[in-house]
Amino acid sequence: MIVKKIHEVAKVYFDDNGIKGVSKQKLISSEDGAPNFTMRKFDVRPGGYTPYHTHDFEHEVFVLKGRGLVRGREDIEIHEGMALLVEPGEEHQFVNTGDGTLEFLCIVPNYGEK
Repeated sequence: MIVKKIHEVAKVYFDDNGIKGVSKQKLISSEDGAPNFTMRKFDVRPGGYTPYHTHDFEHEVFVLKGRGLVRGREDIEIHEGMALLVEPGEEHQFVNTGDGTLEFLCIVPNYGEK
């Protein structure tokens, strides 16, 4: 069994190429021996956003803290405690519309983690 403490996992920061105020942590991945999925934690600062994009795999998202908007076919307001399925080929973008950090977990297949 692999066990990690979140504060000990390195953060990668993004603030360019259609991304503003975002950090990502790979909590569990193939690097840890996970054969199928990668669990990532994203933090989006107030006013920040992920890129508007699509990919060929599904991913599941769970909002830990904060509030925001998922832009896509329709805009969906999100907040703490919500779970989402982003389907393969679905355009999407996470935007922090709150005053605090938007924090969420995102699970993707290992081949989808870059």
